[in-house]
Formats: sequence, structure tokens, C-alpha cells
Amino acid sequence: MGAVDLGFTAGDAVLITGAGSGIGRATAVHAAELGLAVSLWDLNPTGLDETAEQVRATAPAVHTWVADVSDDAAVDAGFTDAVRALGPIRYLHNNAGPASASEIPFDRALEICVGSVRRMTDTWAATGPGEGAAMVATTSVAGNLVGTDNAWYSASKAAIMGYVRHLAAHRSAEFRSNGVAPGMTDTPRLAGFAGSETGQRVLTRIPLQRMATPDDIAWAALFLFSPLAGYINGVFLPVDGGWTVTQ
Repeated sequence: MGAVDLGFTAGDAVLITGAGSGIGRATAVHAAELGLAVSLWDLNPTGLDETAEQVRATAPAVHTWVADVSDDAAVDAGFTDAVRALGPIRYLHNNAGPASASEIPFDRALEICVGSVRRMTDTWAATGPGEGAAMVATTSVAGNLVGTDNAWYSASKAAIMGYVRHLAAHRSAEFRSNGVAPGMTDTPRLAGFAGSETGQRVLTRIPLQRMATPDDIAWAALFLFSPLAGYINGVFLPVDGGWTVTQ
């Protein structure tokens, strides 16, 4: 495959939460390949360092921040540090969130998941991301198109997409907002799932007969950020191999 060109201005910056592994790491790697500077955020410093090492050869600049995005003070300090290091943050990928298997009380989970997206977005917008700014949230087909046995996960992912639609309708003068919605994705959180009995059963329902890779989701998110998607605002984009059309 030849060089990919999605129309980004070289040196513009993208901030990616949950960048220490999985979808966030893949987004960072490909953003760097496309000439974007990257601000990488995660709770896990080891994973964050590994991602930073992978992108240093291609990214114009790299910034890292170890933080809990549900913490106001950590978010405020992180944006101050990121803007100081990279200049205006043109793009925000609200990707971080707890694993669906996490045992979190329902109300607290919604506060963490939905509240962190709101917190990150408001703080980012206040920094002045500039013309062509865009936000993408990692939501899910869970809660939006299919129900799951985890109440807080389904509810929070649906709420995140509701917030994205609100932003698209009421803050489009500042930035575009869209949601990328993975189906079953082969990340460390689902390690070994495809080989399990349940995993095999799910895979038979996916027309493409495989789980998504983190790259599949990353490229979809980067397209939504890109100038090529400049008239796309408020969409819910399933990246699920056709799984939900068979339900």
C-alpha cells in the first residue's frame, strides 16, 4: 500500500486518551505516520512509554501524560502541559474508559465514563483548538445497537454517543464531533476471547468472520478527524464487520 494521505496538516496535534494499548496505541501509531504530533495519555505509565517509543521515529513531536481522566486537576494540568509542548491540540480522541469486565457500581461507572468525556472535551475546547478542530469518542455497538449483560457498560456507551450528538448539534461552530463504535475487537482486554466457546459463537455471527483489529478502529477514527470528513458531524460509525446487521 502506498502512502496514506487524509489531508492533515503536518505538525498538527492530536491528543489520545487510553493510548497505552489497544485502540489508543494504534491510533497514535497511525497518527504519527500521517505527520501528526501526538499527546499520549494513559493511567499505565509502562504502556504509555511503550507507545511513545513506537511513535518517536515518525511523529513530529511526542508528549506523554500519566493521568486519570476522571480527575479534574489531572486533566487541567495535562492540557496545560500538552499545549506548552505541542501548541494547539487540533484533535481530541476520547478513547479511555474502564474495561467492560470491571466491577464498578452503576452510578459511579457513568460518572467515570461519561463525565470524563465531558471533562476532557470542555477542557480541550477552552484551550482554543482552532479551525478544523474535531473530537472523536470511542463508543460501542453495545448499548447503542445491541444490549449486553453489563448494565453500566451499555448505558455509558449509549450516553457517550448522546453527548456526541449534543455537541454536534450545539457546538459545531467550535469543532466537529463524531463517535466511532467498535464491535468485538482484538485488544489485550479480550485476549483469548476468540478462541473461547463464547468467542467462537460470536464470530459465527460476524459476516467477515473475524474480530476487528485495533488498526481497523484507529483508521476509522483518523478518517473522522481528517479534513476529508470535514462535512461529517454527529455520526455513529459502527466498525463491527457487519455484526450488528445480523442481530
